[in-house]
Amino acid sequence: MTHETLPDADQNFVACLLERVPELAECVKAAKRLTAVLCKKSRETLDKVLEDAGKTALGSFVANLRNDIGAVQAALELPWTTSPAEGQINRLKMLKRTMYGRAGFGLLRARVLYAT
Repeated sequence: MTHETLPDADQNFVACLLERVPELAECVKAAKRLTAVLCKKSRETLDKVLEDAGKTALGSFVANLRNDIGAVQAALELPWTTSPAEGQINRLKMLKRTMYGRAGFGLLRARVLYAT
């Protein structure tokens, strides 16, 4: 949630918390910058944002992102997405879970084909 969408009492709590814990405030700032870059709402470079975020408590998260930096760059630069495939995979897994222990592959196949 963004700070502005919280109720007033929670906004006051967050403001007080960020004021008293500067390390947390730096993490929040770095996370917002990273979100802006990943959502393509910022012109900052990913490398610069990751470098700055790595100096905060987000260091282990940044290290994991850097392990697969090629995929992160591709997601930012290429127009393709796997969202439709992921949606179908989630639907299939949900069907399989609802039928767990009740029937075999034949019924699962029938339910998948009937749904389309």
